[in-house]
Amino acid sequence: MRYRVERDTLGELSIPEDAYYGVQTARALSNFPISGLRFQRHFIRSLALIKYAAAKANASLGLLPKDKAEAIMKAAMEVVNGDHDSQFVVDVLQTGSGTSTNMNANEVIANRAVEILGGKRGDKALIHPNDHVNMCQSTNDVFPTSIHVAAVELVKSRLIPSLKELENALNKKADEFKDVVKSGRTHLQDAVPVTLGQEFGGYAEMIRKGTVRLNRVVEDLLELPIGGTATGTGLNAHPEFAGLVVNTLNEITDLGFRIARDRFEAMGSKDSCVELSGVLRVIAGSLLKICNDLRLLASGPNTGLAEIDIPAVQPGSSIMPGKVNPVIIESTMLACCLVIGNDEAVFQASRIGELELNMGMPLIGYSLIQSIEVLSNAAANLARQCISGITANVDVCKRYAESSPALVTVIAPIIGYDKAAVIAKRFLNEKKSLRDLLIEEGVQRERVEKMLDLLKLTRGGLPSLER
Repeated sequence: MRYRVERDTLGELSIPEDAYYGVQTARALSNFPISGLRFQRHFIRSLALIKYAAAKANASLGLLPKDKAEAIMKAAMEVVNGDHDSQFVVDVLQTGSGTSTNMNANEVIANRAVEILGGKRGDKALIHPNDHVNMCQSTNDVFPTSIHVAAVELVKSRLIPSLKELENALNKKADEFKDVVKSGRTHLQDAVPVTLGQEFGGYAEMIRKGTVRLNRVVEDLLELPIGGTATGTGLNAHPEFAGLVVNTLNEITDLGFRIARDRFEAMGSKDSCVELSGVLRVIAGSLLKICNDLRLLASGPNTGLAEIDIPAVQPGSSIMPGKVNPVIIESTMLACCLVIGNDEAVFQASRIGELELNMGMPLIGYSLIQSIEVLSNAAANLARQCISGITANVDVCKRYAESSPALVTVIAPIIGYDKAAVIAKRFLNEKKSLRDLLIEEGVQRERVEKMLDLLKLTRGGLPSLER
């Protein structure tokens, strides 16, 4: 491998000749051999969008020569498009402000811009990563801005559509199963009848409310701290710089970003990120509830509830031939566990760092983006490969509903709770049908049939008090 020599305030360092990154990135590469985790494509994209918008703003303000600005903008857009992802090599677990990743971007864009202008990589006299690419910026305002841009874009473009797809799939099943009567269950014990459609409708509403929560929390993330530079005061940034950057970001994303109402809050705390992570946790909890229920309802085929069948997508066992497991559901559950763990990481990272800087930003950014991406993929996959193919075992559902001692509940308002409890005990011990027991108790057969209209029972209300 051939090398070039670059210098910074700590001295000289050899850099691979074909690398677009420079000396500060190389130092970080050796300083942080911690996790092997690298920032996701979408974070790199957002960071490069900010560099593009910054160069455009600085050119319009007369701070950056037109030729340099155009080269930086072209190089930044190449990074936006993913052309240089291999050059982003810094570990996520790095200096807390994210300086190393910001400099990684500055150096890659600078060296590519140098090439665009006809120079050789490492020629800081032509394009300097700090003086030109990072002009009017600090890691301390760029990094949280990038987190916000990446998170909002992903929530709007991927997570909300995925959740809507899942909600629609659940609603479709709710309608399909609206007349499939089954036994309700509370405490995993028999309860009064419900329909399978009512259960699926409840699941759909859980997902709908998750989307509502997302839309609400995203409003705070639209505030960007760009222009605050090192501490929030805006030192070394032109007064009009932030507004121009935000305008350009909105032209590209059409998401309605705005300058933070208070940059000290936006840079010193990441409460809006913590709140978003909390909503992701709530959605993960909803999915865990839904998936747990589906696994129970599909358990069997001969020794479980077996009220529904889920699509068979792969063999389930390396030793038991013919076994089919709910693998899509289980993968979704693992995704939810990861999101819940990430939420704790985001919360703990938000608590470190003092005064004007939140030092946990790299971990916050990585964890948030991972959670959004994982939830997006899991929700869409669950809808497509599982929910859409679920079928009801109608006869099984009906048998359970008719054999539930909880059906006695319907006669309690007529004959009283204590007498109904006696009948329930007889129902279990004598193995007679509830219809026969009620007739033995003197209730007319015609009235019994009306009282035990199972589908009608799922609609609620009071039974007639006539004997």
